[in-house]
Amino acid sequence: MFHFRRFAFAALLVLSLAALLSPRPANAEPSSKHKKSGRAIPFAVGIKASSLGLGVEAGIGIGSRFNVRAGLNGLNVSHRMVSNGIQYDGAIRFRSAEALVDIFLFKSFHVSPGLLLYNGNKIVATAFVPGGNTFTLNGLPLVSDPADPINGNATILLNKAAPMIRWGFGNMVPRKSHFSFHIEGGIIFQGSPKAQLALNGSACDPIAVLLCYNVATDPAIQSQIQAQQTKINNDLKIIKYYPAFSMGLSYRF
Repeated sequence: MFHFRRFAFAALLVLSLAALLSPRPANAEPSSKHKKSGRAIPFAVGIKASSLGLGVEAGIGIGSRFNVRAGLNGLNVSHRMVSNGIQYDGAIRFRSAEALVDIFLFKSFHVSPGLLLYNGNKIVATAFVPGGNTFTLNGLPLVSDPADPINGNATILLNKAAPMIRWGFGNMVPRKSHFSFHIEGGIIFQGSPKAQLALNGSACDPIAVLLCYNVATDPAIQSQIQAQQTKINNDLKIIKYYPAFSMGLSYRF
């Protein structure tokens, strides 16, 4: 379960930004600055699909070459896999809040440094080995006890905040039209994911099948579980730089 309070607080910030920066009513008294310039601050809201899930965002234009924007992302994706004889029924849970500054170098091309203010992305899974089936822990073959089959859970967590850089084409806050389509690529420097593996039940020797051990309390098997967890963490280091790509549609008021 993700940290709902943090995510709700981030949502409140984005909605507050939208309320504060939305266009003033026609009968409202403009500020002295607006009287002089005759222009309102460009403000837009949008939807998008990205490698962080589905999202909403709001942004304002500053001059002709800068935007400031913030957004929320979320999505659940279920997946089943078998690794080393262990069946994992898992879900990828995307939950994040972000803020970026768009710097337009020429025409619609921009570079956008930013930050995941809240990174609640994680993978959670239940683990199961049917009784009588063979599985391995760090290369050690074992048999799941039919009377007390192997079960447990696995979790992959990330740092709660992460810097990022994006680049792409299109302007989320267009200056000369109301609708805009934009596309981006980039990198999130999220750090190495941390895997946690916990197993319960009993495992038996594949040769002397009557010799079974409680995997939660047997020191020898626990050391193999820890070694397997370390191996998973080493394999996950390759995604400490997470690809950030997105496409979105926005409307300027």
